[in-house]
This record gives sequence, structure tokens and C-alpha cells, in this order.
Amino acid sequence: MSTTSIPSARARVRTRVRFDRFRAWLIASATRPEARLWLVIQLAILHAVLWTFILINLKAAQDVHMDVAEAWGWGQKFLWGYGKHPPLSGWVAGLWFTVFPATDWATYALAMATVGVGMVICWLLALRVVDARRAFLVVVMIALYPIFNFKGFKYNPDLLQLVTLPLLVLAYLNAFEKRSWQSGVLLGLAGALALMTKYWVLTMIGAIGLAALIHPDRMRFLSSPAPWVAVATMVVAMIPHIVWLADVHFVPLTYAGDTYSLEDAGFVHQLVAGYVLHNIALLALPVALAALAMALVPPWLSLLLRAPLRIVTRAWARGPNMGVNVSQALNVWIIQIIVAFGPPLGALVFSIYMKTDWGISLFFLAPLALVAIPALRVQSAVLFNIVAIWLVLSVATLIASPWIAAREMAANAGNTATYGARSELARELTQAWHARFASRWAVVAGTMESIQPMVFYSPDHPAALVPIEAWDSGLTSRDDARKYGFIGVFDPTDGRLPAFEKWVSEVAPNAERIVMTTRRFTHGKAGPSMSWNIYIAGPAK
Repeated sequence: MSTTSIPSARARVRTRVRFDRFRAWLIASATRPEARLWLVIQLAILHAVLWTFILINLKAAQDVHMDVAEAWGWGQKFLWGYGKHPPLSGWVAGLWFTVFPATDWATYALAMATVGVGMVICWLLALRVVDARRAFLVVVMIALYPIFNFKGFKYNPDLLQLVTLPLLVLAYLNAFEKRSWQSGVLLGLAGALALMTKYWVLTMIGAIGLAALIHPDRMRFLSSPAPWVAVATMVVAMIPHIVWLADVHFVPLTYAGDTYSLEDAGFVHQLVAGYVLHNIALLALPVALAALAMALVPPWLSLLLRAPLRIVTRAWARGPNMGVNVSQALNVWIIQIIVAFGPPLGALVFSIYMKTDWGISLFFLAPLALVAIPALRVQSAVLFNIVAIWLVLSVATLIASPWIAAREMAANAGNTATYGARSELARELTQAWHARFASRWAVVAGTMESIQPMVFYSPDHPAALVPIEAWDSGLTSRDDARKYGFIGVFDPTDGRLPAFEKWVSEVAPNAERIVMTTRRFTHGKAGPSMSWNIYIAGPAK
């Protein structure tokens, strides 16, 4: 053997020893009571940071989604409701942007912080059902689930449900186990918090109620104070929002009924099929990668790892059926089955339009439901494999993200919905208002799709007014539009243009009417041009 090969061999041995030590540390930290919470928090933070940078690169040529801009606008005033939605997503955005600036990267950081918190809560929920080893597998599967990474780029009520719904199920499992009035209070508060996110949460609340009625131990739970205290607590906590609903004549509920009811049964069938296939496809990725992690564990490696980890693995050495609370697992299975099949079946029966994004909040239990199968054997080495798969995929996506963004832009160069220059329009309109009136631009009017980017990107951050809809955010009023003046922004191809023109003529007959065209250049490449009908009405004299 040459003298040069000896040091290289020693270096390989040292690297191998460090690698084995790190693997043993990871597996031990995932299961030791004093270390496992901090490990999961570290994983969630690293996930949020990595994917924030990935999204910054992927979305470099795009403005933030209108839902994100809308949530930012809601957060400027803490109200008990915002037109078509309960207030929690606006409150969270308002708190976030008291610390961070109104910039694109801050919105992606908010989205990833939201899913990071959801990951930790899902892990706490998993610990109620399975042992620490399986719970850690669940949380990494969730990190690989696309709704917790690239599909989670837009902060909105749907995404926030990845925090409030796991919290609701966690509170239910706690109440089902303890059956005390204190656990009932926590369950009621969790239910109210979830309802303050989006009314769609009623599907999960209904599933939990059915699970409590179906479960074999239902009488022990139903005869305890927990469920009844929970109902009373939730109703009391919702009173301020219910009062707000009454004040606005329950417009959010009528809006939902008018917007999502369809008469074309064939179209409903297509939408439901797309909803089902979409969510099955998203779930397939973490399930397939978890199966790969298990397949990568050779029998000899499992035996090798048992020696240094004997203390950690002793609790599971008696067989594959250990480590699952079957009673709580039954709750999870019932809830997941109901929310997986109930909404699409209801959509078919009642001819309701279902957006694919509505499934975002309803399948977070699927990884836990699979891992909670008692016959499934989860070896210690699987934990390291699944983390390695998650890390490699995340880092590879980060490295490739500029190339992916360039490819997507080239393939969708004419897509104004994605690459339209709304932020440029917001800044140009702000300059135009200042040049004419030397004052702050206070109100922007139009449709939600057109005006929310103006709210977010204009340095003046005008309040949004949607005068041709039955609902409004409550952040401004028609009287404010008359008093402070407004700029109307409308897509000339939108069929609602005549109704908006009629409103402008009634409120400001002397408003200046112009057409503006914008285009963005990113890395020397031109995005699609967009034209807008602009209406400028000055402040009242």
C-alpha cells in the first residue's frame, strides 16, 4: 500500500465514523423525550428557511398571489370579519407585517412559517396516536407533502388551516382521552379558532362529531363533561364574530352560496374528479418516498444499529404491534375517511363547485393514518433515510430553482395571470396620484383580482373597495371613496366592466379615464404586457 493511500483511507474511516455517529444521534434525538421536541422544531425551522429561499427564486418573475395581498390588506385593521371570510388570517398577517416589510420574500416567509408551525403541531398530534419513532416519520412525511412546500407558497385561510385544524384534532384527541371539563374548554377554544379561519372548517368539526359517535368508546366520552363544555365554549367564543355576521346581514354565507352553487351536473362531476385526483396525486409523493426510505434499510443495518441504540429501541423490541394507541388511531382513521370522501360526495349531491385548494386542509392526517397501522414495522434506520431524502430533495430544489423558474417563464411567457406586471402598475399609479393631488392615495376600487396587488405594492397601500359585489372587506367605504377620492382599476376584458363603469359615473361623473399598459422585465426577459382601464377621481373639495 502506498504512503498516500493510508491518509486517504484514514480520512474515509473518520468520515464514516462521523456519519454513523450523526445517524445514531438523529435516531436517538427523535425518540428521547428530552430531545425530540427540539429536534422537530429544528427540522421545521430548517424546512421553513430552505423553502422560503426556494420560493423567492421560483417566484422571482411573479407578483404575490392576490390572496396574499388581500390578507395583507386585511391585517391593516383588526376587525371581526373581512367581507367573505372570518378574521384570523387577517389578524395573523397583521401581526406578521408589524415586524416584516410588505415585500415578496416576507410573504413567502410567512407561508413557510405557517407550515412550519403546522408541522410541529402535527408531530404533537402524532404522539397522541403513535410512539416517538413513528411520530418523527410522520412529520418528515408531512415535510415532503407538496402542500407543506411548493404548493404552500401563498398565505391565505386555506394555508392557515394547516395550523388550526391539526390543533383542533389534537384538542379532540386530548379531550377524548382525558374527558375532563378542562379538556373540553381547550377543545371548544380550538374549534372557535379554526372557525375563525374559514367556514370550511365545519367539515372537520362535523367529522370529529361523527368520529365521537362512531367510536366504540363513544359512551365514555359522551357521558363526560368534555364534549358539552366544548360546544358551549365554542359558541361563547364565537359570539363576537356572530354579532359581526348579523351586522353585515350574513353576507359571507350568502356569498358562498351564490358563488359555489352550480346547475351543470356534468361540470360538477368534472370538478369533483379533478379535486379527488389532485389530492391523490399530492399524497402519493410522501407515501412513495416513505416507502423508499423503508426499502433502503437492509436487514444487517437494522441489527448493527441496535447495539448503540439499545436503550432507545427497547420499547419496540417486542414486536411490530407496539407503539400504536389503537383507540386514538381509530379516531384518526374515522376522521380522515370522512373528510376525504364526505366533501366530494356532498358536492355531487348538492351541485357545489369545489376548488382543488380546498383539499389542502383536509389530508394532513393521511400520513399519520398510514403510519398508525399496527402491522407496519418502522425500523430506526428509516428515520435517517427519510430525513436524508427530504434534505437531498430540498437542497436540490434550491439549487435548481433559478433554472426551474426560467423554464416556467419561457413555457408560459404570455400568461398574464402569472407574469402580469401588477406591481409596476401600482407604483405608476401612486406616482400619478401624487403628481395630480400631492396627497396620499387612500382608496383603490375594482375587482379583488385587480386591486389587491395595488393595496400591497403601492407605497401608499390604499384600502380596497369592491363596489360591484354584495360583500366588502370593511376596510373602507363608498363614503370614503367620495371624500378622499379613488383610483379605479379594471381589466377591460372582464364582463363586469359595465357595472363598474355605472358605479364610477354615479360616484364621480368627472373622473379621468385613461388606459395604462405595463410590462415587467426579469433578467432581461420581457413578461407579457397588460392593459388596464384606469379611473382617477380626486378628493372632494
